[in-house]
Amino acid sequence: MTKTCIAIRHVHFEGLGTFTQPICEAGYQIQYLDPTRDDLEPAKDAALTVFLGGPIGVYGDADYPFLKQEIDIAVCRLKKKQPMLGICLGAQIIARACGAKVYAGNNGKEIGWKAIALTDAGKKSVIAPLGEQGAQMFHWHGDTFDLPPNATLLASTDSYPNQIFSIEDHVLAFQCHPELNPVDIEQWLVGHAFEIAKTQGINAFNIRKETETFGGILLQKAQQSIKSWLIQHNFL
Repeated sequence: MTKTCIAIRHVHFEGLGTFTQPICEAGYQIQYLDPTRDDLEPAKDAALTVFLGGPIGVYGDADYPFLKQEIDIAVCRLKKKQPMLGICLGAQIIARACGAKVYAGNNGKEIGWKAIALTDAGKKSVIAPLGEQGAQMFHWHGDTFDLPPNATLLASTDSYPNQIFSIEDHVLAFQCHPELNPVDIEQWLVGHAFEIAKTQGINAFNIRKETETFGGILLQKAQQSIKSWLIQHNFL
């Protein structure tokens, strides 16, 4: 029996990326939904729902009303303990659904490649490969959130402590971007060209070169982590 993974995608170049292969190999048929055009109700009861990233903030739900529906979907899935993944904006949606505050960060934009520091819980979790020596994480955000009261913190950076968290066995959320497939970096650079231009100390050349160095390692570690999450929590 085919299972459906619904991924809510806010901008075309921020898809499942490195997560695609492990999810497909686990027997899921991936369906993308565009919250600006599509009916999101199927995401409420899908076998797996993923909230992807985007250049807006959860606190902007008055300007982007579809965010309210996404939060409601996350609330419903949390109550039923249905599996969810959240990335960047998606992690913020899940945090908000848990009642946590989401807000603009105080430490500037965190854009580019930077290692994450695993907590003790993170070192024992499925995301442990992402913090191994030689691994670097891709970041692209300026917002953050308070850790939900029912969540376990798995990884941090010095600028933004709440990078990866889990909720029991059914939720894994990333403020950072382990899903970045290095072959997609040019789409990111074009899609975020305005933000790059106005952010001091950030330029496309450096991001591109560092992606050549670290992107392949991240792809391998991210796939390993998501595969382990799907297996360990019996989402196969």
